[in-house]
Amino acid sequence: MTIFTPQDSALLLIDHQVGTMQLVKNIPYEVVKQNAIALAKIAKILNLPVVLTSSQETNVQGPLLPELEEILPTAFAARIQRAGIVNAWNDPNFSAAVAATGKKNLIMAGVTTSVCLVYPALSAIAAGYTVQAVMDASGSPSELAEEVSRRRMEKAGTILTATDSVIAELAQDWSTPAGSQLIQVLFQHVLPSIAA
Repeated sequence: MTIFTPQDSALLLIDHQVGTMQLVKNIPYEVVKQNAIALAKIAKILNLPVVLTSSQETNVQGPLLPELEEILPTAFAARIQRAGIVNAWNDPNFSAAVAATGKKNLIMAGVTTSVCLVYPALSAIAAGYTVQAVMDASGSPSELAEEVSRRRMEKAGTILTATDSVIAELAQDWSTPAGSQLIQVLFQHVLPSIAA
């Protein structure tokens, strides 16, 4: 069993664009958005390498979420702007950026699961990486599209996870300085309120 740690992991956020995200119908848009923001924040706290990519920003897909630029300005400026290549992994700039992180454990989310996430996840697995696909920071136009994509990824060896799970896995201990910051992100963006 592979346990992801901050020392051996990188975060890949694929096509969290203001237009493309409107296609997500299997879970609420705001859930996907908040979880993507949470992943960006934990990457900043833990100093994880981050690779962002977008497809055809000037078309209906639109720009990446502006919050990603606010949280990760350097990664945002270096984002891989694909001209139209569907599988981000097949863009040599993207796969080179992932390789340049030096990390073999990839935390990956993409919108939509059924197009933007499934193919890079399969390609990364085939290239020898260990991949956790964050399913609640990704989404599809239908339950069917989501389900078949999940099955395909899992069959190929992708580990399916959720935002709270991956944050807890990276934290390991909430009492550390980083852990206390991570739990704040968790309650701010991911978990329901437990206030009495």
